[in-house]
Amino acid sequence: MEKNLITGQFNDSFTPVMDGVTNVVKNYAYWLDKKYGESYVATPAYPGYIDREEFPVLRYYSIPLKKREPYRIGLELLDINFRTTIKNISFDIVHAHCPFTSGAIAQQIARKKNIPIVATFHSKFYDDFKQVLKIDAFAKLCTRIVIDFFNRMDQVWTVSKGAADTLREYGYKGHIEVVPNGTDFDIPENMESLVQKTEKKLGINSSDLVLLFVGQHIWQKNIKLLVDSLSYIKKQIPYKMFFVGDGYAKEELETYVQKLGLNDRVYFLGKILDRDYLRSLFARADLFLFPSVYDNAPIVVREAAAVGTPSLVIAKSNAAEGIVDNVNGFLSDNDSISYSKRIVEIINKRDELENIGKKAQATIYRSWESIVDEVYERYVGIIKSFKRKHRIS
Repeated sequence: MEKNLITGQFNDSFTPVMDGVTNVVKNYAYWLDKKYGESYVATPAYPGYIDREEFPVLRYYSIPLKKREPYRIGLELLDINFRTTIKNISFDIVHAHCPFTSGAIAQQIARKKNIPIVATFHSKFYDDFKQVLKIDAFAKLCTRIVIDFFNRMDQVWTVSKGAADTLREYGYKGHIEVVPNGTDFDIPENMESLVQKTEKKLGINSSDLVLLFVGQHIWQKNIKLLVDSLSYIKKQIPYKMFFVGDGYAKEELETYVQKLGLNDRVYFLGKILDRDYLRSLFARADLFLFPSVYDNAPIVVREAAAVGTPSLVIAKSNAAEGIVDNVNGFLSDNDSISYSKRIVEIINKRDELENIGKKAQATIYRSWESIVDEVYERYVGIIKSFKRKHRIS
Protein backbone atom coordinates (compact mmCIF):
# COMPACT_ATOMS: atom_id res chain seq x y z
CA MET A 1 0.00 0.00 0.00
CA GLU A 2 1.30 3.46 -0.85
CA LYS A 3 2.78 5.28 2.13
CA ASN A 4 1.13 8.66 1.95
CA LEU A 5 -0.73 9.43 5.18
CA ILE A 6 0.65 12.08 7.57
CA THR A 7 -0.86 11.70 11.03
CA GLY A 8 -0.36 13.31 14.43
CA GLN A 9 -0.91 11.58 17.78
CA PHE A 10 -1.38 14.10 20.62
CA ASN A 11 -1.21 13.15 24.29
CA ASP A 12 -0.32 14.77 27.61
CA SER A 13 2.16 12.00 28.43
CA PHE A 14 4.59 9.74 26.64
CA THR A 15 7.63 7.60 27.44
CA PRO A 16 9.21 7.50 30.03
CA VAL A 17 5.80 8.01 31.67
CA MET A 18 4.32 4.58 31.07
CA ASP A 19 0.57 4.06 31.23
CA GLY A 20 -2.09 2.56 29.00
CA VAL A 21 -2.60 5.69 26.89
CA THR A 22 1.16 6.06 26.31
CA ASN A 23 1.12 2.46 25.08
CA VAL A 24 -1.72 3.23 22.65
CA VAL A 25 -0.06 6.38 21.29
CA LYS A 26 3.30 4.64 20.91
CA ASN A 27 1.85 1.74 18.95
CA TYR A 28 -0.41 3.91 16.78
CA ALA A 29 2.58 6.05 15.83
CA TYR A 30 4.94 3.10 15.32
CA TRP A 31 2.70 1.07 13.01
CA LEU A 32 1.28 4.06 11.10
CA ASP A 33 4.81 5.35 10.50
CA LYS A 34 6.09 1.90 9.53
CA LYS A 35 3.28 0.96 7.12
CA TYR A 36 1.25 3.96 6.02
CA GLY A 37 3.26 7.18 5.92
CA GLU A 38 4.63 9.63 8.48
CA SER A 39 3.32 9.67 12.04
CA TYR A 40 4.29 12.21 14.68
CA VAL A 41 3.75 12.22 18.43
CA ALA A 42 3.27 15.62 20.12
CA THR A 43 3.68 15.57 23.89
CA PRO A 44 5.15 17.53 26.84
CA ALA A 45 8.92 17.46 27.35
CA TYR A 46 10.30 15.24 30.10
CA PRO A 47 13.51 16.53 31.76
CA GLY A 48 16.61 14.50 30.99
CA TYR A 49 14.82 12.00 28.74
CA ILE A 50 16.03 11.48 25.15
CA ASP A 51 13.58 9.97 22.66
CA ARG A 52 14.79 6.90 20.78
CA GLU A 53 11.64 6.03 18.84
CA GLU A 54 11.61 5.07 15.17
CA PHE A 55 9.10 7.86 14.51
CA PRO A 56 9.43 11.61 15.27
CA VAL A 57 8.44 12.79 18.76
CA LEU A 58 7.81 16.53 19.07
CA ARG A 59 8.21 17.82 22.62
CA TYR A 60 7.09 21.14 24.07
CA TYR A 61 7.94 22.97 27.27
CA SER A 62 6.36 21.57 30.45
CA ILE A 63 6.24 21.88 34.23
CA PRO A 64 5.48 19.20 36.89
CA LEU A 65 1.85 18.36 37.65
CA LYS A 66 1.65 18.51 41.45
CA LYS A 67 0.10 15.50 43.22
CA ARG A 68 0.07 13.59 39.93
CA GLU A 69 3.77 12.83 39.48
CA PRO A 70 5.34 11.80 37.12
CA TYR A 71 2.85 13.61 34.83
CA ARG A 72 3.59 17.11 33.53
CA ILE A 73 1.60 20.08 32.24
CA GLY A 74 2.53 21.22 28.74
CA LEU A 75 2.95 24.93 28.02
CA GLU A 76 3.36 24.93 24.27
CA LEU A 77 2.68 28.67 23.98
CA LEU A 78 6.09 29.25 25.56
CA ASP A 79 7.83 26.96 23.07
CA ILE A 80 8.43 28.83 19.80
CA ASN A 81 10.50 26.01 18.26
CA PHE A 82 7.69 23.50 18.76
CA ARG A 83 5.05 25.86 17.38
CA THR A 84 7.17 26.60 14.29
CA THR A 85 7.94 22.93 13.67
CA ILE A 86 4.38 21.66 14.00
CA LYS A 87 2.96 24.51 11.89
CA ASN A 88 5.08 23.31 8.96
CA ILE A 89 3.87 19.69 8.99
CA SER A 90 1.23 18.88 6.37
CA PHE A 91 -1.01 16.69 8.52
CA ASP A 92 -3.87 14.81 6.86
CA ILE A 93 -5.55 14.02 10.20
CA VAL A 94 -4.80 14.58 13.88
CA HIS A 95 -5.79 12.36 16.80
CA ALA A 96 -6.23 13.66 20.37
CA HIS A 97 -5.77 11.05 23.07
CA CYS A 98 -6.31 13.55 25.88
CA PRO A 99 -8.77 16.48 26.12
CA PHE A 100 -6.38 18.83 27.91
CA THR A 101 -3.30 20.70 26.63
CA SER A 102 -2.35 18.27 23.87
CA GLY A 103 -5.98 17.95 22.77
CA ALA A 104 -6.29 21.74 22.55
CA ILE A 105 -3.14 21.87 20.36
CA ALA A 106 -4.52 19.14 18.09
CA GLN A 107 -7.85 20.98 17.76
CA GLN A 108 -6.08 24.24 16.93
CA ILE A 109 -4.05 22.52 14.19
CA ALA A 110 -7.13 20.80 12.75
CA ARG A 111 -9.04 24.06 12.46
CA LYS A 112 -6.12 26.06 11.03
CA LYS A 113 -5.28 23.39 8.44
CA ASN A 114 -8.92 22.49 7.75
CA ILE A 115 -8.37 18.77 8.45
CA PRO A 116 -10.35 16.30 10.57
CA ILE A 117 -9.66 15.60 14.24
CA VAL A 118 -10.45 12.36 16.05
CA ALA A 119 -10.47 12.03 19.85
CA THR A 120 -10.36 8.86 21.93
CA PHE A 121 -11.94 8.70 25.37
CA HIS A 122 -9.44 6.60 27.34
CA SER A 123 -9.84 7.54 31.02
CA LYS A 124 -12.47 8.07 33.69
CA PHE A 125 -11.72 11.76 34.07
CA TYR A 126 -14.40 12.31 36.71
CA ASP A 127 -12.56 9.91 39.06
CA ASP A 128 -9.30 11.80 38.48
CA PHE A 129 -10.92 15.18 39.09
CA LYS A 130 -12.57 13.90 42.28
CA GLN A 131 -9.24 12.58 43.59
CA VAL A 132 -7.41 15.88 42.95
CA LEU A 133 -10.17 18.44 43.64
CA LYS A 134 -11.96 16.57 46.49
CA ILE A 135 -15.18 18.54 45.85
CA ASP A 136 -17.85 16.79 43.77
CA ALA A 137 -19.27 19.99 42.23
CA PHE A 138 -15.82 20.97 40.91
CA ALA A 139 -15.26 17.47 39.54
CA LYS A 140 -18.60 17.61 37.69
CA LEU A 141 -17.81 21.05 36.28
CA CYS A 142 -14.45 19.83 34.93
CA THR A 143 -16.15 16.76 33.46
CA ARG A 144 -18.59 19.05 31.58
CA ILE A 145 -15.60 20.92 30.13
CA VAL A 146 -14.21 17.57 28.92
CA ILE A 147 -17.55 16.73 27.26
CA ASP A 148 -17.51 20.14 25.53
CA PHE A 149 -14.15 19.13 24.05
CA PHE A 150 -15.51 15.83 22.69
CA ASN A 151 -18.52 17.66 21.25
CA ARG A 152 -16.14 19.64 19.02
CA MET A 153 -14.51 16.55 17.48
CA ASP A 154 -15.17 15.20 13.98
CA GLN A 155 -15.32 11.67 15.37
CA VAL A 156 -15.16 10.26 18.90
CA TRP A 157 -13.72 6.84 19.71
CA THR A 158 -13.68 4.76 22.87
CA VAL A 159 -11.62 1.66 23.60
CA SER A 160 -14.54 -0.54 24.69
CA LYS A 161 -18.33 -0.66 24.91
CA GLY A 162 -18.04 -0.06 28.67
CA ALA A 163 -15.98 3.08 28.03
CA ALA A 164 -18.68 4.29 25.61
CA ASP A 165 -21.29 3.77 28.36
CA THR A 166 -19.13 5.82 30.77
CA LEU A 167 -18.84 8.64 28.23
CA ARG A 168 -22.64 8.61 27.83
CA GLU A 169 -23.01 8.78 31.64
CA TYR A 170 -20.81 11.88 31.58
CA GLY A 171 -23.32 13.52 29.24
CA TYR A 172 -21.92 12.96 25.73
CA LYS A 173 -24.77 12.45 23.25
CA GLY A 174 -22.93 12.21 19.91
CA HIS A 175 -21.89 9.23 17.83
CA ILE A 176 -19.23 6.90 19.30
CA GLU A 177 -17.01 4.39 17.49
CA VAL A 178 -15.42 1.56 19.51
CA VAL A 179 -11.81 0.90 18.50
CA PRO A 180 -10.20 -1.69 20.82
CA ASN A 181 -6.68 -1.75 22.19
CA GLY A 182 -4.07 -4.33 21.25
CA THR A 183 -0.73 -5.45 22.62
CA ASP A 184 2.79 -5.53 21.23
CA PHE A 185 3.56 -8.77 23.10
CA ASP A 186 4.22 -11.91 21.11
CA ILE A 187 5.83 -15.20 22.09
CA PRO A 188 9.55 -15.23 21.22
CA GLU A 189 11.32 -18.54 20.59
CA ASN A 190 13.53 -17.98 23.63
CA MET A 191 10.63 -17.29 26.01
CA GLU A 192 11.58 -20.13 28.33
CA SER A 193 15.13 -18.84 28.76
CA LEU A 194 13.81 -15.26 29.30
CA VAL A 195 11.53 -16.56 32.06
CA GLN A 196 14.39 -18.49 33.68
CA LYS A 197 16.55 -15.37 33.57
CA THR A 198 13.76 -13.40 35.29
CA GLU A 199 13.32 -16.13 37.91
CA LYS A 200 17.02 -15.96 38.70
CA LYS A 201 16.96 -12.14 38.82
CA LEU A 202 14.02 -12.07 41.27
CA GLY A 203 14.95 -15.14 43.32
CA ILE A 204 11.90 -17.14 42.22
CA ASN A 205 11.81 -20.94 42.22
CA SER A 206 10.00 -22.70 39.37
CA SER A 207 7.47 -24.07 41.87
CA ASP A 208 6.68 -20.69 43.49
CA LEU A 209 3.21 -19.24 43.09
CA VAL A 210 3.70 -15.85 41.41
CA LEU A 211 1.02 -13.14 41.45
CA LEU A 212 1.39 -9.91 39.48
CA PHE A 213 -0.01 -6.39 39.20
CA VAL A 214 1.18 -3.99 36.47
CA GLY A 215 -0.13 -0.43 36.30
CA GLN A 216 -0.08 3.01 37.81
CA HIS A 217 0.20 2.96 41.60
CA ILE A 218 -2.82 5.19 42.20
CA TRP A 219 -5.71 4.60 44.58
CA GLN A 220 -8.26 4.81 41.74
CA LYS A 221 -7.03 1.41 40.54
CA ASN A 222 -8.40 -0.33 43.67
CA ILE A 223 -4.92 -1.25 44.89
CA LYS A 224 -5.92 -1.01 48.56
CA LEU A 225 -8.48 -3.77 47.94
CA LEU A 226 -5.71 -5.80 46.31
CA VAL A 227 -3.30 -5.45 49.26
CA ASP A 228 -6.08 -6.20 51.76
CA SER A 229 -6.86 -9.37 49.78
CA LEU A 230 -3.19 -10.39 49.87
CA SER A 231 -3.24 -9.92 53.64
CA TYR A 232 -6.28 -12.19 54.03
CA ILE A 233 -4.68 -15.06 52.09
CA LYS A 234 -1.17 -14.91 53.59
CA LYS A 235 -1.89 -17.75 56.03
CA GLN A 236 -3.77 -19.84 53.47
CA ILE A 237 -1.37 -20.03 50.54
CA PRO A 238 2.33 -19.24 50.03
CA TYR A 239 2.91 -16.71 47.24
CA LYS A 240 5.19 -14.04 45.83
CA MET A 241 3.43 -10.88 44.67
CA PHE A 242 5.09 -8.36 42.38
CA PHE A 243 3.92 -4.79 41.77
CA VAL A 244 5.24 -3.13 38.60
CA GLY A 245 4.74 0.57 37.95
CA ASP A 246 4.91 3.99 39.52
CA GLY A 247 2.50 6.67 40.69
CA TYR A 248 1.60 9.16 43.38
CA ALA A 249 0.42 6.45 45.83
CA LYS A 250 3.53 4.24 45.60
CA GLU A 251 5.12 5.30 48.91
CA GLU A 252 1.84 5.10 50.82
CA LEU A 253 1.18 1.69 49.27
CA GLU A 254 4.62 0.41 50.33
CA THR A 255 3.99 1.71 53.87
CA TYR A 256 0.61 -0.05 53.94
CA VAL A 257 2.19 -3.34 52.81
CA GLN A 258 4.74 -2.96 55.62
CA LYS A 259 1.98 -2.22 58.16
CA LEU A 260 0.16 -5.43 57.18
CA GLY A 261 3.37 -7.46 57.56
CA LEU A 262 3.57 -8.47 53.89
CA ASN A 263 7.17 -7.38 53.26
CA ASP A 264 8.39 -10.96 52.99
CA ARG A 265 6.11 -11.75 50.06
CA VAL A 266 5.13 -8.47 48.34
CA TYR A 267 7.77 -6.77 46.18
CA PHE A 268 7.80 -3.43 44.34
CA LEU A 269 9.80 -3.50 41.11
CA GLY A 270 9.10 0.08 40.04
CA LYS A 271 8.72 1.14 36.43
CA ILE A 272 9.95 -1.42 33.86
CA LEU A 273 10.71 -0.04 30.38
CA ASP A 274 12.44 -3.21 29.12
CA ARG A 275 9.62 -4.92 27.21
CA ASP A 276 11.33 -8.35 27.15
CA TYR A 277 11.76 -8.28 30.92
CA LEU A 278 8.15 -7.17 31.42
CA ARG A 279 6.86 -9.79 28.99
CA SER A 280 8.81 -12.56 30.78
CA LEU A 281 7.35 -11.38 34.10
CA PHE A 282 3.83 -11.59 32.67
CA ALA A 283 4.65 -15.05 31.30
CA ARG A 284 6.06 -16.28 34.62
CA ALA A 285 3.06 -15.07 36.65
CA ASP A 286 0.51 -17.74 37.48
CA LEU A 287 -2.25 -15.16 37.84
CA PHE A 288 -2.57 -11.48 36.94
CA LEU A 289 -4.44 -9.50 39.60
CA PHE A 290 -6.22 -6.40 38.29
CA PRO A 291 -9.12 -5.25 40.50
CA SER A 292 -9.42 -1.80 38.89
CA VAL A 293 -12.90 -0.44 38.17
CA TYR A 294 -11.27 2.77 36.92
CA ASP A 295 -9.74 1.46 33.69
CA ASN A 296 -11.73 1.38 30.47
CA ALA A 297 -9.92 -1.28 28.41
CA PRO A 298 -6.71 -2.13 30.25
CA ILE A 299 -3.89 -3.10 27.92
CA VAL A 300 -2.21 -5.00 30.77
CA VAL A 301 -5.03 -7.60 30.75
CA ARG A 302 -4.34 -8.11 27.03
CA GLU A 303 -0.59 -8.29 27.67
CA ALA A 304 -1.18 -11.01 30.25
CA ALA A 305 -3.44 -12.87 27.81
CA ALA A 306 -0.85 -12.55 25.03
CA VAL A 307 1.55 -14.78 27.00
CA GLY A 308 -1.17 -17.11 28.30
CA THR A 309 -1.64 -15.67 31.80
CA PRO A 310 -5.27 -15.30 32.94
CA SER A 311 -6.53 -12.27 34.90
CA LEU A 312 -8.74 -11.88 37.96
CA VAL A 313 -10.85 -8.73 37.46
CA ILE A 314 -13.96 -7.19 38.99
CA ALA A 315 -17.27 -8.41 37.56
CA LYS A 316 -19.23 -5.81 35.56
CA SER A 317 -16.23 -3.44 35.41
CA ASN A 318 -15.05 -2.14 32.04
CA ALA A 319 -11.90 -4.24 32.53
CA ALA A 320 -14.08 -7.37 32.60
CA GLU A 321 -15.42 -6.83 29.08
CA GLY A 322 -14.79 -10.00 27.06
CA ILE A 323 -13.89 -12.13 30.10
CA VAL A 324 -16.06 -15.17 30.87
CA ASP A 325 -15.57 -16.45 34.42
CA ASN A 326 -13.57 -19.70 34.61
CA VAL A 327 -13.34 -19.83 30.79
CA ASN A 328 -10.79 -17.20 29.67
CA GLY A 329 -10.27 -15.44 33.00
CA PHE A 330 -11.81 -14.92 36.41
CA LEU A 331 -14.35 -12.53 37.97
CA SER A 332 -14.85 -11.34 41.53
CA ASP A 333 -17.18 -9.04 43.44
CA ASN A 334 -15.74 -5.63 44.27
CA ASP A 335 -14.63 -6.22 47.87
CA SER A 336 -11.44 -7.57 49.41
CA ILE A 337 -13.05 -10.61 51.08
CA SER A 338 -14.58 -11.81 47.78
CA TYR A 339 -11.37 -11.06 45.89
CA SER A 340 -9.22 -12.98 48.38
CA LYS A 341 -11.59 -15.97 48.29
CA ARG A 342 -11.42 -16.03 44.49
CA ILE A 343 -7.60 -16.05 44.57
CA VAL A 344 -7.64 -19.08 46.91
CA GLU A 345 -10.29 -20.88 44.81
CA ILE A 346 -8.30 -20.28 41.62
CA ILE A 347 -4.97 -21.35 43.10
CA ASN A 348 -6.51 -24.52 44.58
CA LYS A 349 -7.22 -25.49 40.95
CA ARG A 350 -3.81 -24.40 39.72
CA ASP A 351 -3.68 -27.20 37.14
CA GLU A 352 -6.58 -25.51 35.26
CA LEU A 353 -4.76 -22.17 34.96
CA GLU A 354 -2.79 -23.17 31.87
CA ASN A 355 -5.90 -24.06 29.85
CA ILE A 356 -7.72 -20.89 30.91
CA GLY A 357 -4.58 -18.90 30.01
CA LYS A 358 -4.58 -20.50 26.54
CA LYS A 359 -8.24 -19.56 26.12
CA ALA A 360 -7.40 -15.98 27.16
CA GLN A 361 -4.64 -15.95 24.55
CA ALA A 362 -7.07 -17.14 21.86
CA THR A 363 -9.93 -14.77 22.72
CA ILE A 364 -8.51 -11.61 24.36
CA TYR A 365 -5.14 -11.10 22.68
CA ARG A 366 -4.98 -8.99 19.52
CA SER A 367 -1.84 -7.53 17.97
CA TRP A 368 -1.32 -3.78 17.67
CA GLU A 369 -0.44 -4.21 14.01
CA SER A 370 -3.92 -5.58 13.22
CA ILE A 371 -5.57 -2.84 15.31
CA VAL A 372 -3.64 -0.08 13.51
CA ASP A 373 -4.50 -1.58 10.10
CA GLU A 374 -8.10 -0.96 11.13
CA VAL A 375 -7.24 2.53 12.43
CA TYR A 376 -5.67 3.41 9.07
CA GLU A 377 -8.83 2.36 7.18
CA ARG A 378 -10.91 4.42 9.60
CA TYR A 379 -8.66 7.47 9.14
CA VAL A 380 -8.95 7.22 5.35
CA GLY A 381 -12.75 7.04 5.63
CA ILE A 382 -12.88 10.04 8.00
CA ILE A 383 -10.66 12.13 5.68
CA LYS A 384 -12.83 11.32 2.65
CA SER A 385 -16.03 12.11 4.57
CA PHE A 386 -14.52 15.38 5.87
CA LYS A 387 -13.53 16.47 2.36
CA ARG A 388 -17.01 15.71 0.99
CA LYS A 389 -18.63 17.59 3.84
CA HIS A 390 -16.36 20.63 3.44
CA ARG A 391 -16.01 20.27 -0.36
CA ILE A 392 -12.22 20.07 -0.23
CA SER A 393 -10.59 18.79 -3.40
